[in-house]
Amino acid sequence: MMKKISILGSTGSIGVSALEVIRRHRDRLSVAALSAGRNIGLLGEQIREFNPGLVSVLYEEDARELSRSAGMNGETEVFWGADGLRRVATAGDAQMVLSAIVGGAGLPPTLEAIDAGKDIALANKETLVMAGGLVMDKARQRGVKILPVDSEHSAIFQCMEGHRRQDIKRIILTASGGPFRNHSTEKMRHVTVKDALRHPNWKMGKKITIDSASMMNKGLEVIEARWLFAMDIEKIHVHIHPQSIIHSMVEYIDGSVMAQLGIPDMKGPISYAFSYPERFKSEEESVDLIKAGNLEFIRPDMERFPCLKLAYEAARKGGTIPCVLNASNEIAVEAFLAGRIGFMDIPVVIEKTVAAHEVGDASSIGMILESDRWAREKAIKIIQGFSKQS
Repeated sequence: MMKKISILGSTGSIGVSALEVIRRHRDRLSVAALSAGRNIGLLGEQIREFNPGLVSVLYEEDARELSRSAGMNGETEVFWGADGLRRVATAGDAQMVLSAIVGGAGLPPTLEAIDAGKDIALANKETLVMAGGLVMDKARQRGVKILPVDSEHSAIFQCMEGHRRQDIKRIILTASGGPFRNHSTEKMRHVTVKDALRHPNWKMGKKITIDSASMMNKGLEVIEARWLFAMDIEKIHVHIHPQSIIHSMVEYIDGSVMAQLGIPDMKGPISYAFSYPERFKSEEESVDLIKAGNLEFIRPDMERFPCLKLAYEAARKGGTIPCVLNASNEIAVEAFLAGRIGFMDIPVVIEKTVAAHEVGDASSIGMILESDRWAREKAIKIIQGFSKQS
C-alpha cells in the first residue's frame, strides 16, 4: 500500500533526509505536500522531483516567485504563512505528517495535523516540550500514532516493542557530549560560534548543533521522552556516549538492558517511522563494532552543562515552565549565533527568564502560546541588559 507523507520543513536536514528515504522507496512512499522557509531554490527542485499537490513557504513574495520559477509543473498549488502550514499539515491525501520545523513554530501545525487525524512522525521535540500533555491527549482522542524520529526516542521506542510498560525500570538517553565534552567551564567561556558548530558525529542545522554543544538538546529530549513514553522524569537518565553507536537503552526490572545500535545517520529513524510496524531495507553501511572499538559511557557534569540541569528542573516544575525554557533557549541561541552573547551566557538567559515566570496551566494552547510569547520578550530584554553592561 502506498503511504502519502506531508513534510513540515522539507528543506532542513531532517526534511532532506526524509525525501532521500522516500526516493529510495518510491514503491511504498510518495509526497502529498511540502513546507519550507525561504529556501525556494531547493524547494523548487523538490517540487519538480516529487510532484506534491501543494507546498507552502514563509512569505507571500517567495510564494509568488516560486510560482513563476522555471520548471513548475502547474499542478502544485503554492501557499504561504500560517494558512499555508495548516494546509500542508492537513492535506487530505496524506496519511502521515513529518513534523520537522525547527523550534516552537512546529507546535501549531503539528496540532492541526493531529486534529485532522494524521499520524505524526515527530522530529520537532519542541512540540512535546511546550505542550506534551495537550498533544498526547489530543493524539489519544483522535486515535493518532505519534512515532518518534529523534534517534534517541526511536531507539527507546524500538527497545520497548514487545515489552510491558510497567516492567521498565529506567530509560537511558545517550548523548554524544558535543564538541565540548572535555572542556573545562573556563575554556567554554571562550568558545566561538565556529567551535560550537563543529559537531563531532552528526550533521545537523545550526540551532540543534548549538543545543547539542550546550546539552540543552538532551534536556529537551528528556522532557520529550517524559511525554512520549509516559515516564516519570526521575526514571529518565542521560549517559554521554561519545561514539554515538548506541542511540539509547531501556532497563527492565529484571536487570535486562535493551539497546538499539546503528550508525549516526537520521535516515534510519526516519525510515522506521515511515515504515512502522514494518522495516524498509537500508542502503546505509552496517555498524562495524570491531572498527568502533571501545564504547564509552560518562555521567554528564551538570555544572559544566547547566542547560541540562535547567531542563530537568523545568520538567519537575511542569506547567508552562518547559515552554518558557524552550522559548528563552531559542532566543539565547539566536543571540549567540549573532555574536551578541557568549556561549556560557545561554544558560544565564534561560535561568533568568524561567525565574521571572509565574508558572501557569499548560492544558490550553492559548496559555502555552502566551507563555511562549512572554518568554521570548523577556529573554530579549535580558540580553539587551547584557549589552548595556558590556
